[in-house]
Amino acid sequence: MTSTKITLSSKPVKNNLADGYLKFQLNQQTGAVLSMKHTQEAIIIPVESVTSMPNMPACILGLMNWRSRIIWVIDLPKILNLESLDYRVRQYNAIVVQVESLLLGLVVQEIKGTTKFVADEIHSPIGQVASSLVPYLCGCVVQQKEILLVLDAQAIVQSSILRSD
Repeated sequence: MTSTKITLSSKPVKNNLADGYLKFQLNQQTGAVLSMKHTQEAIIIPVESVTSMPNMPACILGLMNWRSRIIWVIDLPKILNLESLDYRVRQYNAIVVQVESLLLGLVVQEIKGTTKFVADEIHSPIGQVASSLVPYLCGCVVQQKEILLVLDAQAIVQSSILRSD
């Protein structure tokens, strides 16, 4: 049997280990991303398919059927204390997220597509954004001269605003 010698290149190889994110607009001024690890689907749903529930916090739009499961539909900008969605729309842009066994539909202004970046590009949000946003963020990232909020799906799903205990 012959021995083959493997030599490693001394040139740095560009690492293609960027993480995938769903990119969207929370409102006119605020762009954000959410890790694809927690994103199940981005969908457009008619307003009529969301059944409002009485005595719920203002950020909870109601319940909807998603793939034979009933899930809560949430006004994401309202949770984040940002300008709320226009309620005269005929349809919602929703991102279905899953954290462990919990599913939520997060309604945003517009879904832009996907993007990739490495974790090293995420910077601390402190001093960059309103302090009320910080608990819901992993940080901020700059892409094409635009500052995007990197949202923490787990923090959103576990928000005390959504709990009525």
